[in-house]
Amino acid sequence: MKIAAIRTYVLEHRLETAFESASMRFDRRVHLLVEVICEDGTTGWGECLGPAGPNRAMVEAYSAWLIGQNPLETEKIWATLYNALRDQGQRGVSVTALSGIDIALWDIKGKHLGQPVSMLLGGRIRERVQAYATGSFKRDGVDRIEDNAQETAQHVAAGFHAVKIKIGFDPKEDLRVIAAVREAIGPDTRLMIDANHGYDVIEAVRVGNAAAQYDIDWFEEPVVPEQLSAYREVRDRQPIPVAGGETWHTRWGFAGPLEQRCVDIAQPDLCGVGGFTEARRVADLASLHGVRVVPHVWGTAVQIAAALQFMSAMVPDPVRNRAIAPIMEFDRTHNPFRQAVVTQPIEHDHGWVSVPDAPGLGIEINRDALREFAPKG
Repeated sequence: MKIAAIRTYVLEHRLETAFESASMRFDRRVHLLVEVICEDGTTGWGECLGPAGPNRAMVEAYSAWLIGQNPLETEKIWATLYNALRDQGQRGVSVTALSGIDIALWDIKGKHLGQPVSMLLGGRIRERVQAYATGSFKRDGVDRIEDNAQETAQHVAAGFHAVKIKIGFDPKEDLRVIAAVREAIGPDTRLMIDANHGYDVIEAVRVGNAAAQYDIDWFEEPVVPEQLSAYREVRDRQPIPVAGGETWHTRWGFAGPLEQRCVDIAQPDLCGVGGFTEARRVADLASLHGVRVVPHVWGTAVQIAAALQFMSAMVPDPVRNRAIAPIMEFDRTHNPFRQAVVTQPIEHDHGWVSVPDAPGLGIEINRDALREFAPKG
């Protein structure tokens, strides 16, 4: 069994209403899927976090090391690709592209062995995962406070037990948004805040202390990801648990933050951290340091399926009679191809998402959608 070809698919949709996080503006949704094709016709699918163009170029560059290799040798291939660009650095697209390839290889491995990836990772501890709704960006042309309150109330009505909202714009307005959302969702719904590294330390500490009265589960990416000492200061000077990690790549990217106790919750993204192969290592490293793992998810049903397979196999830490179960980030912003890329959409049922049980990622790709959402012109 050998790899015969690598293909990439850019998916794009222009949004009628643009929205912003503290660090990015979205006027369209753009994602990149990776297909690894074997000589016997077996195919595997993966997804890359981040900009589609650079990821596509990097995946194509990696192809030279992939063609003719045995796709089941995931550790060997991961090390080969990582080492190929070791002298140029191991962050950014070199790792996000590797992540998409690695996920596709695990999909192939599962299909070849007739098992879902969760079984290959050690076994299915859970058949479904409780999800939290992510959204509440700053949308163009609307009152942000009212818009966020209404949106999160709708998520609760749909059955979600928790919601995450975007802050990091202006501390005073952000606190008004947090207060309005808490009132809208009631006292029993879990609430998380995500600054998308929009604050400096002074702002983050002020917001954390002022927002604590609203019973916040975690304060995500309060400052830029490179500033580990700033993370430590924010964690030490305000009471809300600090989360981060979607932009920390590989075990080496997580080693410093975990060893220095920068976060209470680690958020590796399978499509950015290095795929299944490296996410397992990061989870083990987090367990070694007593840090909770809640994977970051921002993509199509391909990434959703990968995250579900990973979380299905996550061992409780600590193991106990009523163990802490992982929760699934479920993007609720507008993206018409999110579920269209698979023949059977992966949707939630009153805030719970079932783990696919077919071999590999457990999904089948809808190739018509790949053509429909390919960039025009």
